[in-house]
Amino acid sequence: MELMKKIWQLARENRKKIVLPEGNEERTLLACKSIRDNGIAEIILVGNVEEIRNKAKEIGADIEGINIEDPETSDKTKKLAETFYELRKNKGMTLEKADKIVRDPLYFGTMLVKTGEVDGMVSGAIHTTGDLLRPGLQIVKTAPGVSVVSSFFIMQVPDCEYGQDGMLVFSDCAVNPNPNQDQLASIAVATAETAKNLCGLEPRVAMLSFSTMGSADHEMVDKVRNATNIVKEKRPDILIDGELQLDAAIVRKVADQKAPDSDVAGRANVLVFPDLQAGNIGYKLVQRFAKAEAIGPICQGFARPINDLSRGCSSEDIVNVVAVTVVQAQNCAK
Repeated sequence: MELMKKIWQLARENRKKIVLPEGNEERTLLACKSIRDNGIAEIILVGNVEEIRNKAKEIGADIEGINIEDPETSDKTKKLAETFYELRKNKGMTLEKADKIVRDPLYFGTMLVKTGEVDGMVSGAIHTTGDLLRPGLQIVKTAPGVSVVSSFFIMQVPDCEYGQDGMLVFSDCAVNPNPNQDQLASIAVATAETAKNLCGLEPRVAMLSFSTMGSADHEMVDKVRNATNIVKEKRPDILIDGELQLDAAIVRKVADQKAPDSDVAGRANVLVFPDLQAGNIGYKLVQRFAKAEAIGPICQGFARPINDLSRGCSSEDIVNVVAVTVVQAQNCAK
């Protein structure tokens, strides 16, 4: 896939440290060799050193040269616990409790991200999205000006005239069940930045609805319309329009009829769905019916990159998400 080749190349040009807290998970261990050999990232695994090495040997995973941090013995644990205590003491945190919590691999990894010991984290092969987001939101929090963490999929549709030669970015398809208008606006801004910085697109953002430019009146339409106006006011540099039905967003002939004055309609390459039901259904329809490659879900909106994996992911998926996380970290550093 051309996009992933470009992302791998960008990762190689400025390697970052990425922590993988599921250190003894088989697919994670198998991914380490490819990440190391291709120069994509410097990896830190979290877990018991002996257990990880024994598991790697058992499955034939070459992890020579990969750093391993065991929260139970690491010289970093004490400092991470103290920092976590300072971050959460107003919430009733104690030093004793903080020391116990940061020994959890996900919290240990998240604290490494927070303190700058690493540049990003990838997890989720054996943990739920909630398991990942909870420490991320408690510790790393959202980026300045971003009110909500969301997700996106990069959709690559073969032999397709829509989007940018068949490439579109869909959001939010995995995190927020029913964002309000301000959250939806924040998701749109974050996704436009993702399309530009990660995919190399000039984002044209369509705010999707069952209505196009006032063809229907409903509170659900109002939410999309208001979110669009919020983005236009706060970020006039972003090319965005809505509310738009899907066909008006991506099909020129339909756009000419339904939204002839729009600079986005018929040309959108970023599709922002009004809620999680629509987004999740939408990306899966395209993936199955159009045989599209769906890269994601990838998180956006954290102050430093933290990314989720599907529990059904392959080792190749982990390599690709690590590469994406590296590029996100590069953009954070700008």
